[in-house]
Amino acid sequence: MNPHILAIDQGTTSGRAIVFNRNLEIIGVAQQEFPQHYPASGWVEHEPDDLWQTTITTCREVLKKTGLTGADIAAIGITNQRETTIIWDRETGRPIHRAIVWQDRRTSDHCESLKNEGHEELVVSRSGLLLDPYFSATKAAWILDHVDGARDRAARGQLAFGTVDTFLLWKLTGGRVHATDATNASRTMLYNIHTGAWDRELLDLFTIPEDILPEVRDSAADFGTTDPDLLGHPIPIGGIAGDQQAALVGQACFEPGMLKSTYGTGCFAVLNTGDQPVRSTNRLLTTIGIQLGSRPTYALEGSIFIAGAAVQWLRDSLGIIRNAAESGTLARQADERQNVYLVPAFTGMGAPYWDAESRGAMFGLTRSTGPAEFARAALESVCYQTRDLLEAMGRDWSGMPGRETVLRVDGGMVASDWTMQFLADILNAPVDRPRILETTALGAAYLAGLQTGICPPPDRFAASWKQDHRFLPGLDEATRATKYSGWQDAVRRTLSRR
Repeated sequence: MNPHILAIDQGTTSGRAIVFNRNLEIIGVAQQEFPQHYPASGWVEHEPDDLWQTTITTCREVLKKTGLTGADIAAIGITNQRETTIIWDRETGRPIHRAIVWQDRRTSDHCESLKNEGHEELVVSRSGLLLDPYFSATKAAWILDHVDGARDRAARGQLAFGTVDTFLLWKLTGGRVHATDATNASRTMLYNIHTGAWDRELLDLFTIPEDILPEVRDSAADFGTTDPDLLGHPIPIGGIAGDQQAALVGQACFEPGMLKSTYGTGCFAVLNTGDQPVRSTNRLLTTIGIQLGSRPTYALEGSIFIAGAAVQWLRDSLGIIRNAAESGTLARQADERQNVYLVPAFTGMGAPYWDAESRGAMFGLTRSTGPAEFARAALESVCYQTRDLLEAMGRDWSGMPGRETVLRVDGGMVASDWTMQFLADILNAPVDRPRILETTALGAAYLAGLQTGICPPPDRFAASWKQDHRFLPGLDEATRATKYSGWQDAVRRTLSRR
């Protein structure tokens, strides 16, 4: 028997299915995009049926590609876009509204009202999250308030709530399992990360009935088996984790002080802080990084709104590159004597600034500034923002390893050697790029394999983590300090709140 693991990676713009062998090597990938819906300014929605259809279609496609059948799959792991909210009918399985996506800002006024009433301290102290429409609670309340009869149906136990993982699990098991894992629960703003349970006061604050909520399980747990008609064989579902936490697992960051950063459209840096939650004083998020054996491992998380999107701006808005790969080549040609800074606040600034009103700006332009300097400034801006996050983490947690920090990176931008070298230089810390860049799917596959006995315990999995390249800092301290000071000055000039 040569068991395989199927990872379902349901993202914001596409669904993917990836098959791993028992050594957690990728042997097949299938991907399918789905439409985005923008019914009003600041609103973002998905059709839940699109999420489901891309999931089952890519699963079938990757089995066909690899010549496998459902009987060859020993376990399934699920990873998902976090915070996106779905409510559906328990009897029919039909959603009562489109999924409200994590990016959606329609409940901003609701959150602002709750802040003005003094409720943010309760939210932060219980959930570890800021009172923001990013999270699931106000999205769920909006659906219940805006769909005719929804609150009455919820009160009668006829409706079910879930993030994307929960909805897919329901569908995969034919409606037999209504559950989520602790990492996804910790992003709803309804879950008490200290007690490990849905919080009654938070439920009351957001007017969410407890009966619609899923059961919360470990990230590696028995989540039931698939309906045999879907993939030709009943398959155990053994792992679930939100995408950034799955990447933390895929990067084998199991020890306190280990840190990963994922560079996609934006950037998410997650720091393992061990068995104690760390309350941030720098507007970072306290969250559950992973939960195994009923024991949560906590993390600090910081988000950057614009990472890879800065490269897209170079390509789509300025037209100075044809593809992302050209950005590093162009940056190498920049005049080192010019100190040009891009503050990419195109949609405001994320952690640790959280300034939604600021907008992008360029500083240090001269007559000789050209495309090469623009490219370098765009790539450098991502690295400066990463340092901002790590500096904030260091202020929040005394266990931060400081100069001994090693940052493990993944996502599309890490293919640029130039960017990763500058990241190491400005952090004054090693940056490790893994051999397997699909760390989110890898994390989901590992959790499923751990639950079903295919994969080794975390310490042995960590020992098998393979590095593609380590970037070591080579910038002298004076230059590093000057460059970062210039960035900080540029940010101060950009923020709407001085």
